[in-house]
Amino acid sequence: MQYEHTAIPPTTQYVQKTAGFWLRLWAFMIDGLIISAAIGILINPIFYFMDWSLMKTPWYAPLAIISTVVYFSYFAIMTRFWQQTVGKMIFGLRVVKVDGQQLDWLTVLFREVIGRFISNTIFYLPYLAVAFSPKNQGLLDYIADTIVVHERLYTEQQTQQAAPVQQPEIEYMI
Repeated sequence: MQYEHTAIPPTTQYVQKTAGFWLRLWAFMIDGLIISAAIGILINPIFYFMDWSLMKTPWYAPLAIISTVVYFSYFAIMTRFWQQTVGKMIFGLRVVKVDGQQLDWLTVLFREVIGRFISNTIFYLPYLAVAFSPKNQGLLDYIADTIVVHERLYTEQQTQQAAPVQQPEIEYMI
């Protein structure tokens, strides 16, 4: 009985480069400016003309509730239809599922509403996971099984294929 050992050379695979902490932070800050501008231009005048108070109101005031709805809606709608917000568009970033499938509403709602709500209520600390995780994933990425990648940057990834299993020949003695 003779076994042959064949060496399979590693193959090079190109994968999209993940977006790091600082780039995502700048994109998030731009999105925050856009949301603040939209609230200031569209919603604050309504409160002004209706003579409703903008100051000295509790967190559950109508302005706070409307601002929260605008905040989460912006991230959910932009991510669902374009896989990126305006801030991510500027820096060439895109949200994709880890398994490569198309983003669906359930994934987006878990990522952009539940994940962001948890991250924002814990003083933005879960966003720091992006800086330390191997694939630059934050808590909201882990919740929704997504990753943020550069649109046009790729990195090499060496993969080792498994050697084919050879069945031993069975010898019968008759």
